[in-house]
Order: sequence, then structure tokens, then C-alpha cells
Amino acid sequence: MAGFRALPSVDQFLLSPMGQTLIDGHGRAAVTAGLRARLDAARAAIRDGADGDAEAARLPHLLAADLAAAAQSNLRPMLNLTGTVLHTNLGRAILADEAIAAASAAMAAPLALEFDLDSGGRGQRDDHLRGILCELTGAEDATIVNNNAAAVLIALNTFGQGRQAIVSRGELIEIGGAFRMPDIMARAGAHLVEVGTTNRTHPCDYQDAITPDTGLILKVHTSNYRIEGFTAEVPAPHLAQIARKAGVVLLNDLGAGSLVDLAAWGLRREPTVAEAVAEGADLITFSGDKLLGGPQAGFIVGRRDLIAQINKNPLKRAVRLDKIRIAALEATLRLYRDPDRLAERLPTLRYLSRPQADIAAQAARLAPQVGALLPDYTVTTTDCASQIGSGALPTDTIPSAGLRITGAGGDAPDRLAARLRALPRPVIGHIRDGALILDLRCLDQDEDLLRALSA
Repeated sequence: MAGFRALPSVDQFLLSPMGQTLIDGHGRAAVTAGLRARLDAARAAIRDGADGDAEAARLPHLLAADLAAAAQSNLRPMLNLTGTVLHTNLGRAILADEAIAAASAAMAAPLALEFDLDSGGRGQRDDHLRGILCELTGAEDATIVNNNAAAVLIALNTFGQGRQAIVSRGELIEIGGAFRMPDIMARAGAHLVEVGTTNRTHPCDYQDAITPDTGLILKVHTSNYRIEGFTAEVPAPHLAQIARKAGVVLLNDLGAGSLVDLAAWGLRREPTVAEAVAEGADLITFSGDKLLGGPQAGFIVGRRDLIAQINKNPLKRAVRLDKIRIAALEATLRLYRDPDRLAERLPTLRYLSRPQADIAAQAARLAPQVGALLPDYTVTTTDCASQIGSGALPTDTIPSAGLRITGAGGDAPDRLAARLRALPRPVIGHIRDGALILDLRCLDQDEDLLRALSA
């Protein structure tokens, strides 16, 4: 029993200098709960033959480690060296400095979110973004929700609930997390009508499917896969004519949704939102946190009368945006007014347009320094093929460069990957051909990686 007497009581420990230090850092309730758990573990160890003095000596250090681990967020910053620029699992787009500042300001003080400063009456939160969205896209009106899946959902529900929604079989996509377009349509209350085949759909397929029960035609941009070979689809302008003649809504879901022609920065062209508007679609939906480079959001632009109906849908309140994202989106969209400096100021576009030669030079600088920090591994430079990610241009890769790290044993890459994930600032790469690859396309400063590995 003498072993148990070596352990401090709860009150005794809390009044000690170590206890007071931990309370200052973590609060009395957390320290007390953690201490009781550690005392129970120490008593169990003593019953199994452990030395009481040794258990008492270990207890403060173990408790401090427990509290530090509990206080550490899993949302801590990390280095995305996977080679996927818009990595869904890592939060997609990095925000521009202007967007970060705007979001911080929105968090720090009251702001006129739904308050009209001119009249002193109630305003609309979408008004902060409506004007600039119409300016950049050429649309009559716009509304904003919390992601693109919600944008498609509320549009389908508004115009397709209890009615038929026509879509090509080749466009019944599945997006991330096993969310399938047919499931979203069902939740919206629309009755799916599939037309055409997987690889070929013709104008007559749509025309033959239209009935008095048809509420809308849905066109989905297949941004996360490609069908090649013997294919046919109905272009949006032709589909707009079919919908207009039948008196039904044409909803064009662009998915990633670019506001600029990516070809200007050496990337393959994606249809822009302005082009979709000009082609005659009644409504266009697209994301805010993919190619646009902002926070998570879903945009719906198009005819003013249709946007008004969407805004009256009770679902709108359930999927609306908060003030922080509205502020960040407004700042992001303003950057598009200056296209000459867009790649310089918008991280997503800066990463996507970064020349391979610059990345290769960075890899050459870092290889010996990283090798010195990982003496059990061999670090060399390598060419890489980056991806845009988040379903955008899925078959396209961008020439890049990085570090190839190998070690002894077949499990060396997995062991190193786990070790880098456990760092205070985790470093995430990918394993290929028996090596851990760190694609440096998204590494802003050499020091960021060196500091992370030195921790």
C-alpha cells in the first residue's frame, strides 16, 4: 500500500506549481478530469507491481502531454505537397490575402449583413454579391447558397418538385463522397427522366421526352470524367432553344465553374460562366471554392424571374451563407476586376500557372537540405505531374517537380508518410513507385517545408 501513498491527491496536485501552470494553460475543469484519469491509470499500474514513486514522478509529464494533445486541433495548418492543387480533403482553395482580411474583419465586428444603411431598414445578404456576380457573368440576377450541391438541389426543387427533370444518361454524374446526381434529384422531389445513351445523346432525345409534366431540362458539365471516342451531346445553345420552345427551364450545372478563360495561363479551356449565360441557359450553377478560388459556396445566376422564385423557396434559408464567407467571397470576386494581376493575387491561379522550371529550381535547392533533415532516407529531385483536383479537368495534368524520398525496407514510404503526418505542421505527399513524392507546386516558401521537418 505504500506505493499508493506516493501519488498526490487531486487537491494537492492542483495547488502545486505544476498544477497551477497547467490550470493557467488549460483550465481547472480539464486539468482535474485529466488528473483523475492519470491517477486511476497510475493506481492500476501499481496494483500490477509498478513502483509508486516512479508513477508519481511520471504523472505530471504524462498529464501535461495529455492536455497538450487534447488542446491541439486536427484542423491545424499543413503543407499540401500531394500534387493536387484543389484537394477536397485538404480544404480545396487557399484564400487570397484580401479574402482573409475581409473574413477576419467580418468576424471581429458587427456589419451590415442584412441592414440597409441608406434606408435604415432590413436588407438582403445576397445584395453584397449580386451586383458583382452579374457584372462578371453577364447574368440578369444571382443568388448564393452554401455549396454547389445545394445550388443544384434548390434549383431542382423550385422548378422540378413533383415534375419531370430531363437529363442525358451521359451526365448522371457522381461527385465526391458518393453523392450522385440522381439521388440529389430525388431529394429535390423531381422525377428523373433519362434520355440518350451513356455516350451519345441527340436533340430528338430531349424533344421526344418533353411532356406537359416536364419542369426543367438539366445539363451537367462532366467536369470529373471524360467520355471519348464515339460520342455526341447536344450543345448548350441548341438545348436552350429546345427548352425555350417547350417553355421549360434549362438548368446548366457547370460544377467547378471558371470566371476566366484558363487558356490564358496555359491550361486547357473550361467553359466560363459568362459563356454559359450567353449560350442561353436560364440558370447556371457553379462552385466558389474550386476554380474560382474562394471559400465554399454555390452560385446560381440567370433570369431575374427565376432567381426570385428560388429566393422564395423555404430551402433558401437552410442553405444560405454566413457573414464570414460572404465577406471573403466579395473580396475574392473583386480580384476578377483586375485580370492582369489575378494570377499574382489569387493563390489557386498562382499555383496552377506556376512554371515547371521554377518548381524544379526549388526542388534542387531543397533536396540536400531535406536530405540532411531525413538522414535515414535518400532524397533526390524528380519530375511530377500535378492535378487541378476537385473534379476540374480530371484527365489533364500540369508538369511539375518535387522530391523523391526512398529508404530501406518496402514499408519505408509508408513509415515516412506517417511520420510526416504526425508533425506539428503535417506534410502530406503521395506514394508512387516505392517512394514518397513531395510535389512542390503548392509550396510557397522553402522555409515552410524546412521548418515543418525540423519540428
